[in-house]
Amino acid sequence: MPGKNNKLVSDLQELKVLRQEYQKDSKSVIFTNGCFDIIHAGHIHLLNEAKKFGDILLVAINSDSSIKKIKSESRPINNAEDRAFILSSMSAVDHIFIFEEETPEKIINEIIPDFLVKGDDYKDKFIAGEECMKENGKKVKLVKLLDGKSTTDTIINIKKTKD
Repeated sequence: MPGKNNKLVSDLQELKVLRQEYQKDSKSVIFTNGCFDIIHAGHIHLLNEAKKFGDILLVAINSDSSIKKIKSESRPINNAEDRAFILSSMSAVDHIFIFEEETPEKIINEIIPDFLVKGDDYKDKFIAGEECMKENGKKVKLVKLLDGKSTTDTIINIKKTKD
């Protein structure tokens, strides 16, 4: 069991209150999300680039059951608490929220961040929350990903080197 995680936000209401406080202080909130199952250089790159868009970086991660629905029954490799704990050690990350749904659309619609950041693999694809962002005059930004740096690539490489 990891230690106490002071960056983990426990419920959506608490997250909304934080968002309101940052608005009062004229601080911009950046939102990104993902599974962040096996942390790799691509994740670090995305988080560091996302942080450049504003003041406060909120990272929403899929719960274990959510990952099983969107990936496979064999995932995640690391449970949500461990993934959140690892993310909490990163200086770019200010808050972490674990969500149960398959997409973070509900969270985005509730907090309406200033920036929604995704990897450029989402170019010309559906981005959960994008409609809400545009309706509220907020920005969706795509970050260039690092080639060959993904959890799937990492798992494939591990399987190749088994033995």
